[in-house]
Amino acid sequence: MAFKISDACISCGTCEAACPVAAICEGNGKFEIKSDLCIDCGTCAGACPVSAIEPEE
Repeated sequence: MAFKISDACISCGTCEAACPVAAICEGNGKFEIKSDLCIDCGTCAGACPVSAIEPEE
């Protein structure tokens, strides 16, 4: 199950730095997760200071 970044993202970059496979990049107004690179480890979700990252449904 891939993760997604919600509109609660404050663009701090913490998740990008925490991702072990560089699947997160700065997008338009918030960071984005490249689902084809994401390994579903959840490291980004644990690192996010505003809980803006959640599993995709």
